[in-house]
Amino acid sequence: MNPMFQASPASPRFKRVVEGACIAVLAFFAAVVVFLVLRAAPVLSSGKATEKELSTLTSGSVTSLAEYLGPLVFGTLLASFVALVIAIPFAVGTALVISQFAHGKVRTALSAVIDLLAAIPSVIYGLWGVLVLVPASGGFWSFLNRYFGWIPLFSGTVAVPARTMASAGVVLAIMIIPIIATISRDAFLQVPSQDKEAALALGATRWEMILAVVMPAGRSAVMASILLGLGRALGETMAVLMILSPASGYSVHLLEATQNQTIAANIAAQFPEADENGVGLLIATGVVLFIISFVVNAIAQKVVARGEKSEKHEAAQRHATAESGEGNPA
Repeated sequence: MNPMFQASPASPRFKRVVEGACIAVLAFFAAVVVFLVLRAAPVLSSGKATEKELSTLTSGSVTSLAEYLGPLVFGTLLASFVALVIAIPFAVGTALVISQFAHGKVRTALSAVIDLLAAIPSVIYGLWGVLVLVPASGGFWSFLNRYFGWIPLFSGTVAVPARTMASAGVVLAIMIIPIIATISRDAFLQVPSQDKEAALALGATRWEMILAVVMPAGRSAVMASILLGLGRALGETMAVLMILSPASGYSVHLLEATQNQTIAANIAAQFPEADENGVGLLIATGVVLFIISFVVNAIAQKVVARGEKSEKHEAAQRHATAESGEGNPA
């Protein structure tokens, strides 16, 4: 064995430190789960909230846990859906430009900007949304309502100022674009150059090469990045709280105010004034959000694992085909 790779006296200690760190992370995660379950158990086990609990957080029109949770879950999923619809084309397009078209200092600068966007705190995005986006976007929302009002998403009365789900969705999209773009960029950069050169040598244009080689090779990573971005959008609090004019209801009219609310923003808004009963109900809604986020991340891991397995199978097939061609020359 090469002496460079022989175990040093520090190796067992390093192993114990790493194992201890792993156990600490698992213990912290378990503690959070136990805390949430214990505080939310009285509400979740009965399947209903008491009138006293609901009265501290609602105006009195809500009489059951399902009535309270349903609109919050709907608003959370709607905001995340709007954010993904806006973010995916921009994020994947940005990743393709950086990985396939930009070179040298331009690629470095674009990558740095994307990484910087991911580091900006959410409250900054919220302030930008309230002070810049909401006042400036009224004309665009009116345009959508005038010419595309036949689509339910853009129908109804346009709110002024635009403190609506549409504005919140735009800000959420800007927040998750760096996540999707960064992971997709790294996946596209790892596509073997010989595969791309082979496609170009066969007469494919650059865009045909991207569609036939680059996109299929990075498919699993792109899907995983989208699901991770969805997880960020589901749990976002401050930006939505600062922009959205909240209400408890089911509505797909993105341009109307006081229609929806998200779970995370509702917890942040209600927690300071909630009594002990109300805190228990808010923690129960947090458990629901935790479960949704956990499911999204589990799906992301399965997508990555399945994509890696598919890519290995395709690589093995290409290798076998190449060996067959070499063994049977024309």
